[in-house]
Amino acid sequence: MKKILFVLGLLSLVSGLQAVGHIGRLRAALKNNRSGYVFVVAHRGDWRNAPENSVSAIKKAADMGADMVEIDIQRTKDSVFILMHDGSIDRMTNGKGNVADYTAEELKKFRLRRADGSLSDEAIPTLEEALEACRGRLLVNIDKGGDYLAEIEPVIRKTGTEDHVVLKGRNPVDVVRRHLAAYEDIIYMPVVDLDQEGAIPYVASFLSDFRPDAVEIIFGDDEFAKLSYLPVIAASDCRIWINTLWASLCGGHEDEKAMSDPDANWGWVLDRQATIIQTDRPKELIEYLKKKGLRKL
Repeated sequence: MKKILFVLGLLSLVSGLQAVGHIGRLRAALKNNRSGYVFVVAHRGDWRNAPENSVSAIKKAADMGADMVEIDIQRTKDSVFILMHDGSIDRMTNGKGNVADYTAEELKKFRLRRADGSLSDEAIPTLEEALEACRGRLLVNIDKGGDYLAEIEPVIRKTGTEDHVVLKGRNPVDVVRRHLAAYEDIIYMPVVDLDQEGAIPYVASFLSDFRPDAVEIIFGDDEFAKLSYLPVIAASDCRIWINTLWASLCGGHEDEKAMSDPDANWGWVLDRQATIIQTDRPKELIEYLKKKGLRKL
């Protein structure tokens, strides 16, 4: 019996070390824009095969080989952070009303809907449950986390996942530094819409005063002068994150077009030096990048 317990304990230790090693390798690659590795971020998890922003969507994204999962958070009536993109639960559950009008316990009685509208057996997860699902398996981008930098810190600390988390936002450098004071090892990136006035000076301020590991870039037009600034970002050893979810985010080079012509869409984004791509088609994008030799850690 003692021998069996020893073996089980040893296997558990090895598994834990492998998980830590995987996250460590991902972080090292993310911090090295010259590694030749392109990151795949699963938008709201694998929502085609599980309810979006659910624990199963996170686990399925990890199973298919995504490097990072993007999740959305909302705050409940009793100040618990749960996963939900919308402010209301109408679209994604069999309930009605706003997240802010329910306690976390009350929300647990509702069931999440799949993409086709059918009900699953899954309840709305808390941020804590989501981070536990990510532990050792993949990095996690907490969308809207930039609005709650101080408030979500205890949850991140409790789950021991600070080294897993990528936060982002649109605040200036001085505000970001102040809000990140409680963190020791967090990855933070600014988000910039190149179509907006002041976009280039905003990015430049981060490159010079913050030196982020990545910058999320949004642009609606693929033929305008500001795109020429992307090589400047990449030359600063800073990764460029581009969203191929919808045409308005990536100059029209979106996932659904990539299904029939990947080179003209995902390939176009790669040619603009994107090395982190958030997608609604993680499985297909991973396969495409593997063929390009861009998935070797």
